Amino acid sequence: MVWPPLAQFATPGLPQRLGLSPHVYEITQLHMSYLFFFQVFYDPIHGLLELHPLLVKIIDTPQFQRLRNIKQLGGAYFVFPGASHNRFEHSLGVAYLAGQFAEALSTKQPELNITPEDILCVQIAGLCQDLGQGPFSIVFEEMFIREKRADLPDGKKKISVQMFDYLLTANNLHSSMKEYGLNVDGQNKSDLVFIKEMIGGPLNTTETQEQFMGRTQDKYFLYEIVENEKNGIDVDKFDYIARDGYYLGIQSSFDHRRCLMFARVCRVDGINHICFRDKEVSNLYSMFQTRSLLHRTAYQHKTTRIIEVMIKDALLKAGECIQIEGSKGKICSLSTAIDDMEAYTKLTVNIITEAINSFSKEMGEAQRLLLKIVSREIYKCLACLHFLTVAISMHIFNCLRHFTMDYGITEKELIENVFFYKKNQHDKPFNLREDEVSMLLPKCSSEQFIRVYYKNIDEEIVETAQEHFDQCKTKQTLINDQVSDVNIFTLDNKNGDTGIEPLFITFVNYSSLRSI
Repeated sequence: MVWPPLAQFATPGLPQRLGLSPHVYEITQLHMSYLFFFQVFYDPIHGLLELHPLLVKIIDTPQFQRLRNIKQLGGAYFVFPGASHNRFEHSLGVAYLAGQFAEALSTKQPELNITPEDILCVQIAGLCQDLGQGPFSIVFEEMFIREKRADLPDGKKKISVQMFDYLLTANNLHSSMKEYGLNVDGQNKSDLVFIKEMIGGPLNTTETQEQFMGRTQDKYFLYEIVENEKNGIDVDKFDYIARDGYYLGIQSSFDHRRCLMFARVCRVDGINHICFRDKEVSNLYSMFQTRSLLHRTAYQHKTTRIIEVMIKDALLKAGECIQIEGSKGKICSLSTAIDDMEAYTKLTVNIITEAINSFSKEMGEAQRLLLKIVSREIYKCLACLHFLTVAISMHIFNCLRHFTMDYGITEKELIENVFFYKKNQHDKPFNLREDEVSMLLPKCSSEQFIRVYYKNIDEEIVETAQEHFDQCKTKQTLINDQVSDVNIFTLDNKNGDTGIEPLFITFVNYSSLRSI
């Protein structure tokens, strides 16, 4: 790590005047330089966060400051007034926890040779992993973009990597990275590649090559800190479970600090993986259960989903009317802004305000929808039924969009993919069977429901639709070849972000209900 010379902080004759020995004075100078360069942020979740100066340079860019205007919980803010936090503070929290995690492993296991550069790269990845988030988070990338640009693959991670590249180039930060000892020139084994792989996953697609290029196999465990694809236990979840629960007012017994304290690296099948003390299994189960609780209570709240779909519908109706200037004067629409990072930088929740205040006649339908959200004239939920109580033909079932809400990993994955160690046997990682954890664990970890929504908000028509729906429900003939516009979703106890298929709530129209 390259640090500025201490001489620039020195004051001639100061040690003698203070009565300090040269050695003590040198230590004092080191501490002063540390405080001088590390910026302190106050966070209600983690307290005082000391962040590396390179992280501060990244934070102080338009591309990162944009996250101040990206709501963490999308449409949930319209339902839960306290959920006003943004992706900005979440990203700071992830960067802080990533550094804490890596430093904890380095302190406990010096033999891992975790360098300051490794820790800095992990922190940068934690800081920048959400750079690709669009307005209202999942509303944009998992609802609007997937419907408007169905040809595109899952884009958030890819866009985050692209935005990270653009951030470094636009703000000339490659040289700053070099100043702090990071290698950004190597084509494969470089720190820059390492950071991108932690944000977006493996960059190579060749089966003959190693999975990751940024670090050798003995340091593959570093990829499990920010976003753990193997078992879902990572600092991204640590932060948003604590942060979302705090702002939603949902209490949790999960303590991420214990995970940091009792984690260590063990060798499993020839590869180093992060493992946990056997006594922490209950704490880990609590993490997944809290994650499920947040989904049930807030993320998948019926009104939250209604408002998010209304926002998506408004964005679709806005069409090409919302125009954003990109690189070289190129004009982009909402759906094409993801192809131009300069335009995407300007894409925040402010587009809603701009749409409402627009004088364009083409924006009329979008404006009306958005104003209905503000005045609480929202779509109606006719019912929420257990999936097993409804007869569904296979033809209709195959046409339905459905998503999974669970712990983030299945029961089998939780047992097989999380390794533990005993207090005096650090070198013998093992799995725990379900019966070794608790006999009180639920036997059924998943349940499915069908929600039926109706777009018309006229009270008389909604009441008529409700009567028809109730009749169909009684006859067990809710879904047949005439009615396929319903949303199937799974309420499950084990879900994380990476395993959720995006929710597309479609609506039963009145004519279909009336024809049953």
